[in-house]
Formats: sequence, structure tokens, C-alpha cells
Amino acid sequence: MAKPQFDLVEQKVREKTFAVLSTVDSKNRPHSTGIIFAVSPPGEELAFYVVTQSKSAKTRNIKRNPNVSLVVTFPHHYLRFIPDSTVMFRGTAEIVSLQNEGAQAAFGQKKMTQMNLEVDSEVLKASVVIRIRPSKTVYCYGVGIGLNQMRKDPTSARYKVEIPSERLAKASLVMELV
Repeated sequence: MAKPQFDLVEQKVREKTFAVLSTVDSKNRPHSTGIIFAVSPPGEELAFYVVTQSKSAKTRNIKRNPNVSLVVTFPHHYLRFIPDSTVMFRGTAEIVSLQNEGAQAAFGQKKMTQMNLEVDSEVLKASVVIRIRPSKTVYCYGVGIGLNQMRKDPTSARYKVEIPSERLAKASLVMELV
């Protein structure tokens, strides 16, 4: 059976707003936290955006080490014995302003992500945006794979897709080559 392509993976990720962001702390240990994310508009350079406090662990970690991973989960709400499907992006993150044009466009696409920018003005004053630019290879498990196939051979649900080069930041392409 043919593995899904990036278009399907992107479509499924765009339906979500919750993910787990992993950063690296000052002692080189992983730090993971659940986040609400927004995705750049379709057809544009692919990027993910997260609103957080300027003094959060995520922000401090990214300032020291921009390497991150973002895992989007797809739980099976009715068939809880089936492992969640996942999509993992590796990439680099940077801190940008709340007024960043790309962030504003991304957050404006869904009510859930718009609410991130509609909080108390005092909270917003202490907020920043994390922009995550993924590298070319995306690691997937189960997305677009039938449950019968997953049940018969769980390893067959694991695959990689590549983000089309025109959708990547030039820095992401360089990082992938290193």
C-alpha cells in the first residue's frame, strides 16, 4: 500500500490546534510542553506559530538553542486501544513580535487561534510569538493509514514525507543539508 504524501499530512495537521513542543534546556535536557499552534496560510512558506510569555521556559530555551520538535497528535477517541497517530516536525524556532505579519495571518485563520491574541492587554504586553520553521523531512505514524493495516502490522504505519522545497524557508533547506 502506498504511503500518504505531504499534502494529506498537511491537511490533517491544519485541522488541529494542539501539539507538543520540545525544546532543549540549559543543561541540554529535553523540555516538552503542550501548546496551541497556528499554521501559516496554505501555499505560503510553511511555519508554525505559538504565543507564549516572554519569560517562559520555551522562550528561554529557544534563545539558547533554536532546535525544536513539534509533535501533533491524532487520538482515536472511540478506539482507545489503537495508538494515537502522530506527525513530528523537526526544525528551528525563533522569537518574533506579536505584530509579525506571518503570525497575524496564521492566527487569523481559526477562532481557536484568534483567541490567543484576544487576551487581557497586560498579558499580551508580556507575550511573544515563537515561529517554527520545519526542516524538509516529516516523521509520521498512522496518519492516512487504515486501522486494519495498523492492527496487522503496526510498523507499516511509520513513514516519512518531505515538504516541497518551495514551501520551506531557505534556512531550513540549508539545515537539512548539514
